[in-house]
Amino acid sequence: MPATTTRLVAVKLDISMRERMKRLADAKKRTPHWLMREAIEQYVDREEKQEAFRQEGLRAWEAYQATGVHITYAEADSWLEQLEAGNDVEPPDCHV
Repeated sequence: MPATTTRLVAVKLDISMRERMKRLADAKKRTPHWLMREAIEQYVDREEKQEAFRQEGLRAWEAYQATGVHITYAEADSWLEQLEAGNDVEPPDCHV
């Protein structure tokens, strides 16, 4: 990565964590720096996906509150059972 696109960030770790990082880095033939970057990237990716899922749920709830359009649990469960069985079926029609 070009130096112009990165910035130095300091992270304070206790001695135990630093030793654990060093042992793991040695075992993986990587540097502790590489492990920290990888861990941060994976954490941020996971948290972004979780937040997007949460936001989608909030939008769906708001849409339901505004319109009342929905399917029942039984309808959804039946549809999902069909999909799980390998049947290519359309989702149930929504209703108010």
